[in-house]
Amino acid sequence: MMRTVCSRVFGLLLNSRPLPLAKTLVPMSSLSSSSNEPEVLFETVKSPSGESGYRLMTLNKPKTLNALSGNMIDLLTTDMKSVVPDNSINFMLVRGGEKAFCAGGDIRRVTEAGKTGSPLAQTFFFREYQLNYLTGTVHKPYIALISGITMGGGVGISVHSPYRVATETTTFAMPETAIGFFPDVGGGYFLPRLKGELGMYLALTGHRLKGRDVLHGGIATHLIGKEKIPSLLSELTKSCDDPIMKKDPHYVVKSILDKYHKESLNIDDRSFSLTPHLELIDKCFSGGSVEDIQMSLLNDGSDWSINQLQLLSKMSPTSLKVTHRQLREGREKSFEDCLMTDYRLCQRFMEDKDFYEGVRAVLVDRDNNPKWDPPTLADVTKETLDRYFSPLSDQEELHVKHISKL
Repeated sequence: MMRTVCSRVFGLLLNSRPLPLAKTLVPMSSLSSSSNEPEVLFETVKSPSGESGYRLMTLNKPKTLNALSGNMIDLLTTDMKSVVPDNSINFMLVRGGEKAFCAGGDIRRVTEAGKTGSPLAQTFFFREYQLNYLTGTVHKPYIALISGITMGGGVGISVHSPYRVATETTTFAMPETAIGFFPDVGGGYFLPRLKGELGMYLALTGHRLKGRDVLHGGIATHLIGKEKIPSLLSELTKSCDDPIMKKDPHYVVKSILDKYHKESLNIDDRSFSLTPHLELIDKCFSGGSVEDIQMSLLNDGSDWSINQLQLLSKMSPTSLKVTHRQLREGREKSFEDCLMTDYRLCQRFMEDKDFYEGVRAVLVDRDNNPKWDPPTLADVTKETLDRYFSPLSDQEELHVKHISKL
């Protein structure tokens, strides 16, 4: 059981344009779990008058810390498309369970599909990124209650929302470079928009933010004490009868979240744990290349800098260089273009070796001794990077601009 859990939780280390033919033939249920329990629970929570309410979406795979499966992606996407036009539903709220919001994607199954040449790997990422786009562009309020572990794919279905509610138990990370991948699900968009070079630091090192640090770092918009969540949900339910809700649901939702945020200022009230290092992060991680970042850390020579060097030395050289370029270019790109780039990158990683090797070393054999290929940063050439970022065929590209905004 532990291996099964670990294999799906790598984080612990609309109307769309028609899909390409290969994608239309593969049911996403092939990437779902075998459990008979519904992977996502849906409920329309009615207001006291019964005339309106909100849509509650609960991720329901606690044994795998809500690792995101293909079936969950389809369920969430379909539900969003169906409820947004419903005028009796004022907003949506997605949440996880006691330990985790969502600890990542089911990447072991994805890499197994990639090894056999199955189009399931294409389908998973294609529809996952479409869902990421919907959560960031839907016109109705979409609240992500990111209590507990929130990594990888869980970040993708939450961070693009204007309302990201953390609690004192939240743990955030994008640890993909450790498994030969890159911070996808729109990471090229939101990470470089964090303050200074914090996003580059988080992306390259996979550093975890916990509790109020998730707010300090700009990942969460609100921090609300976990014990206050039932009261928050109750007030949100009552607010559905507020006449202002129909005119300006964002105003009502934000006002309530702001209120509970202020009432939780004494919860995990420590200052940002990275504050002592922010100046150094901005200095060293502003480098024009990964090699420049390493040199800056080496020249600084502090214990903290040496620790970061040692950490970076364990990551896939290809992942580091791809991630660096992804974030640098992402600063100037739109959300849509960043997701298109992510899809190009994920398909190139599926064609090469490091993603499979990283999953093997960290999740399958768990020897934590990956053999990266190529093994050094110097061996990752500009030609290799250009290939990763080059367009796919028009039939294969992810054209999220063709998805109807809800």
